[in-house]
Amino acid sequence: MSHGPSEPSDHSSAGKPAPKRTPLYDRHVALGARIIDFGGWAMPVQYASILEEHKAVRTGVGLFDVCHMGEVEFVGLGAVDAVEKLVTNDVRKLVDGQARYTAVCYEDGGIVDDCIVYRERHDRIVIVINASNIEKDIAWFRKHTDGRTDCVLRDLSAETGLIAVQGPHAAALLDRLAHEAGFSALKSFHFKAGEMLGVTVWAARTGYTGEDGFELFCPASEAARIWDALLSAGGDFGVKPCGLGARDTLRLEACLSLYGNDIDQTTTPYEAGLGWVVKLDHDFIGRPALEQKKAAGLSRKLVAFVMEGRGTARHGYPIFAEPEGGAPIGIVTSGSLGPTVGKNIGLGYVPIARAEVGQTLYVDCRGKRIAALLAKSPFYRRSAV
Repeated sequence: MSHGPSEPSDHSSAGKPAPKRTPLYDRHVALGARIIDFGGWAMPVQYASILEEHKAVRTGVGLFDVCHMGEVEFVGLGAVDAVEKLVTNDVRKLVDGQARYTAVCYEDGGIVDDCIVYRERHDRIVIVINASNIEKDIAWFRKHTDGRTDCVLRDLSAETGLIAVQGPHAAALLDRLAHEAGFSALKSFHFKAGEMLGVTVWAARTGYTGEDGFELFCPASEAARIWDALLSAGGDFGVKPCGLGARDTLRLEACLSLYGNDIDQTTTPYEAGLGWVVKLDHDFIGRPALEQKKAAGLSRKLVAFVMEGRGTARHGYPIFAEPEGGAPIGIVTSGSLGPTVGKNIGLGYVPIARAEVGQTLYVDCRGKRIAALLAKSPFYRRSAV
């Protein structure tokens, strides 16, 4: 994670409000988690060990509190059309029970947010957005849907609990608690409603770890009970509660972008390697700018690299072309130890001429330039199920 953590308290300091708490906050405290202020939320960064939690997801199953994420519903006969104009990917081709990763862009092609669109029915779509962007995103959505009589937008964030169940044993764990629901038969990026512990939940075969897994949508009031049941039922699967630290190392190994680090309003999907979520055959905000940028070609690109010397790249570290002298040519956006790959890895933007796999660049780690070899993305890819 790129920003220095600070311990949350119950009192505001220097005019800053106390971090918000998810419905699982008390569970994290009881489990001995180290709590940090993450984008205005009191969240667990780790429990016993980031490495142990990372390994649990790669080999067994891990649970993540993602209740801080935002959920926005679009209801009405114009729901598909409204969302289609907001996102870069094509949602018209989604069938009921299918989800799609996409981006929301400004008129100049910069990224408002990355998100997942879920189509429940032809007249109801839910978009899950990043926690730090909830207010900004909803204001953007409202700005571009106000005046429509065929679609109503509603913020469901406060009433929705969201738990990520990730790892090779995630499906088996859900079957143990909700066998009749048939969640384990879901295809990737599909979802369905079913009963778990007497509660109707959505299970979506999505996640942010590079592993197989599910995200469970439930009433916020039921999140703690479901969390407890998952931990209790998954002992023989090696289930562990996991914090933001493991979430970051897992997603970085899979080269999944983090908003605010790897992508933001100054980056376009093309630069970030997300051109595959841009479908220019439909009308959406930012399309003309992205068409022009695609035609003109990239001037810079997000690259993956492996540190060859001793040093860990961190967000904001400058990248140089040479071991000595010269001005920076790029910047690190994410970096950490990759526990599964066993190397220090990172992502960063560099000029397109310097973006070829196999090239050596240099990351300035606290005043010392360390060689970094540009690598193929992702660093880690799970075996086929």
